[in-house]
Amino acid sequence: MSDPINFDRRRILGNAVLTIAAAQLAMIGSAAAESSKINPIKPGTNTSFESLKQIDAGLLNVGYAEAGPSNGPAVILLHGWPYDIYSFVDVAPLLASAGYRVIIPYLRGYGTTRFLSSATMRNAQQSAVGLDIIALMDALNIQKATVAGFDWGGRTADVMAVLWPERCKGIVSVSGYLISSPAGNQTPLPPEAASAFWYQYYFTTELGKAGYAKYLAEFNKFIWHQASPKWNFDDATYNRTAASFNNPDHVDIVMHDYRWRLGLADGERKYDDLEKRLAALPVVTVPAITMEGDSNGAIHAPSTAYRNKFSGKYDYRLITGGVGHNMPQEAPQAFAQAVVDVNSL
Repeated sequence: MSDPINFDRRRILGNAVLTIAAAQLAMIGSAAAESSKINPIKPGTNTSFESLKQIDAGLLNVGYAEAGPSNGPAVILLHGWPYDIYSFVDVAPLLASAGYRVIIPYLRGYGTTRFLSSATMRNAQQSAVGLDIIALMDALNIQKATVAGFDWGGRTADVMAVLWPERCKGIVSVSGYLISSPAGNQTPLPPEAASAFWYQYYFTTELGKAGYAKYLAEFNKFIWHQASPKWNFDDATYNRTAASFNNPDHVDIVMHDYRWRLGLADGERKYDDLEKRLAALPVVTVPAITMEGDSNGAIHAPSTAYRNKFSGKYDYRLITGGVGHNMPQEAPQAFAQAVVDVNSL
């Protein structure tokens, strides 16, 4: 696929809200950041980022948004499927104005992120994606960060917390503990639960892969409606994210993720040791906040089902008001507040 992203347009500075907030609060330091109360914001206030950059990191040339002071405490925000960095377009200025250095990467297969070698397997297994973010931290000289995300991003935050806890000051994970394994996903689900995973089963077929590629924009827009049934997003909001699906590796990455989860696609042997550790479903020991929207249309476990997977300082938050799966974009104030608060646990 070609990549029609208009880089110049997307590098335009954020709107006046971001500019004013940054000017007013530029002198806030780390200590203040950890005690900040996030101001109310209407979802959809912002439509662009302060800065979009590229950097070589590990196997990738990573595209990422950055906001906030370069010497602020680092926060890494991770999107899922079928979303992108624009899930955090309102969260980023909130955290930046509170003194944080905010990094929001496109995951492999999204946006301007590219593999450095054509020979690299287009692999989306959980450990590989986690290593991508560790490599990004290394490239940016970030030793330790708060990691927050949803969907694939929430899973990656969990993975990083258990495999590299020394790199995580704390995590925020929407829908809680999302680490799994191909073997662990072999238990049959009741019909109602299985039906919620229809797209995963569709993706296991070559027809599903062809259908996803052919109807990419329509497919992912349908998933948005299904996962967030009460979120009344407009076409402009969706289209800003949909541009990131025009990545040459996007379809292969998505197919591999869901096929690998079900044991229908191989991973890479070099990740076997990491996957073995993850398959044991280790507990998260770093400070953590898990969150859920009261109208999440994607299948998810109740908080009580994963509570014992968090042995460190912990809080759970149910966000009401019709909030669905894409919590940072639907409830940016609540998500940003959780990032601030996990640093104070």
